[in-house]
Amino acid sequence: MGKKERPRPEMLSVYLYIPNIVGYMRVLLNCVAFAVCFSNKTLFSLLYFFSFCCDAVDGWCARRFNQVSTFGAVLDMVTDRVSTACLLVILSQVYRPSLVFLSLLALDIASHWLQMYSTFLAGKSSHKDVKDSTSWLFRLYYGNRIFMCYCCVSCEVLYIILLLIAKNQTESLLNVVVSTLTQISPLSLLLALTLFGWSMKQTVNIIQMKTAADVCVLYDIEKQQKNP
Repeated sequence: MGKKERPRPEMLSVYLYIPNIVGYMRVLLNCVAFAVCFSNKTLFSLLYFFSFCCDAVDGWCARRFNQVSTFGAVLDMVTDRVSTACLLVILSQVYRPSLVFLSLLALDIASHWLQMYSTFLAGKSSHKDVKDSTSWLFRLYYGNRIFMCYCCVSCEVLYIILLLIAKNQTESLLNVVVSTLTQISPLSLLLALTLFGWSMKQTVNIIQMKTAADVCVLYDIEKQQKNP
């Protein structure tokens, strides 16, 4: 007798996976957070950071309940990128020069989009598979969960701090950062710690973008050689 085929899950059941429901909750939390971002910065920060922390929860649920899905992975990444992009846009309206935050937004989206596309071209199952990279920092970032977590948390916490400490809507970014760092306080220490993790994350984004672009170019070269 042949083996019985496993029943194919219905489309609705995948949408209702526990980790995906957590993902929908993250989207809802972010919508509420950004709706009050100017009127209640404290509430915004709590909601935004809680949504960010739920990123780890949906990953745990996916593994715990064996509900890993491509849709869930895409939902997770899109939620991360869109929420960070929205916060960067808000910061660009609070601080000068605004181009700093808009550039960070462009780098974040470009590097991750290129990484996902190059993963597809290379035939890899995950964008985190960078064992063949020549950059030790790139391998460390995706290979060490603690380091990756530190860099990601640093970015989000830094952006939240910048929003909270802004008093006006035309603040000088450099003046605010320097002023906060020169004060001897827990806030200045936290700002320094997050700045280092943030700088590591931006360096990784640049490496990721260049590495992914190289994969795309090599794919084009190989394609031209096969079809002269």
